Amino acid sequence: MPRTPEENERIRQLSIEKIRIAAMQLFINRGYYATSINDIAKQAGISKGLLYNYYSGKEELLSEMVDERINEVVEVMEGAKSIDTPSKQLEHIINGAIDNIQQNPEVHRFYLHLQTQPAADEELIKYSKLLIEENARLFELQCEIFERKGVDNPRQRSLYFSSVLQGIMYMISTYPQKFPIEALKKQIINEFCN
Repeated sequence: MPRTPEENERIRQLSIEKIRIAAMQLFINRGYYATSINDIAKQAGISKGLLYNYYSGKEELLSEMVDERINEVVEVMEGAKSIDTPSKQLEHIINGAIDNIQQNPEVHRFYLHLQTQPAADEELIKYSKLLIEENARLFELQCEIFERKGVDNPRQRSLYFSSVLQGIMYMISTYPQKFPIEALKKQIINEFCN
């Protein structure tokens, strides 16, 4: 019996997910440049030809992964925008950021590394810029939230908030088993949301 279009799409999405997971694991462990398409196909348990059915190459795969990461950030931002009170908006941002890092600390390290590429790296710098631009949009949203909260110097308060939150995210991604995540989440919420 032939497969339905829905079954074909489900199989296609499963293959794409296997490719992305394999690529992320290899990019984290070996680095982007040391990972080949052959490596990704082998890690994903698929043929190189099937991988090329979905992606023209490693850069297109990375581009899609960065887009997915940006969409995760946008989702948190949109969730925050839909909340009425500034304090609850900030709490949503804190929980979204910390919970995401806690679930995937190595993925955060990868994207942090990608954001800090040298300007001379013409292949990766464009993805670095995309991530930095998205962080800048998040910062502007946070500034608006602090304005609505009525704090003195909302831009400076937002910068401080971002610095504290990014520091916590970095520490979780670096020391996920040794970091008092819930205690620090509670502390940052108490400091900025009350």
